[in-house]
Amino acid sequence: MNDSQTFPNNGLLTDFKEKFKEEYASGLSDRWDDIVNWDVRKKNEDGFFEKLLRGHGVRDVLDIACGTGFHAIHLAREGFAVDAADGSDAMLARTYDNARKYQVNLPVHKADWLTLTQNIRKQYDAVICLGNALTHLFEKEYYLKAIREVFKVLKKGGIFVVDQRNYDRILDKGYSSKHKYYYCGDAVEIQPVVLQNDMVKFQYTFSENEKYHLTMHPIRQKTLTTYLIASGFKHVRTFGDFQEEYDPYEPDFIVQVAQKV
Repeated sequence: MNDSQTFPNNGLLTDFKEKFKEEYASGLSDRWDDIVNWDVRKKNEDGFFEKLLRGHGVRDVLDIACGTGFHAIHLAREGFAVDAADGSDAMLARTYDNARKYQVNLPVHKADWLTLTQNIRKQYDAVICLGNALTHLFEKEYYLKAIREVFKVLKKGGIFVVDQRNYDRILDKGYSSKHKYYYCGDAVEIQPVVLQNDMVKFQYTFSENEKYHLTMHPIRQKTLTTYLIASGFKHVRTFGDFQEEYDPYEPDFIVQVAQKV
């Protein structure tokens, strides 16, 4: 795909699904653990998600964007009952490998967010969607559909934990990153090569001959909060780089915690 090409914002569901599969199957999935750096990321998160889930009395968790399994595996090792799901076959293959590596019995599902309840037949205390994953969706109708599917698989009182890059800062101030909390690998450079109000394309550079791309929707924090409320959630809390008090333009990532009451 040419770097100047915009995608998709044309209302075609198949477009973003195919782009999602194509980008992760390009070899990026094999490099994802190098981008994340599990040991450094776990240290810098400092148990934030474990504490958050325990604070809400969570026992069972569905990770709907498990990627290569980082959060699902660590939460399972901390005693949570975790199911892992993703829409990418390439990522799911890596999750299987990592679950074996860490000796974790982890049920893994191929699942599309927009039809989640067709693949997931139970309800959970918490659903997590981390790593800026939900911003693969580009249209309001798709966000609302996906979030309403999450709402259905949550028990009463359950929580949806979803994060995003701080697109308010990126759109208003330009891109910068502490390279600390999420993508902690030191062998990769991450930069947007296309930045528009409705689309951002990130380039992951390991060398001149090894580059990968992910195309995302730069949704603003308040817009996603509005979608959460419109889908039935209440009591939405926000955190910037794991702190509840933060300057809007300071954090790299925003975490939102929405409760079903």
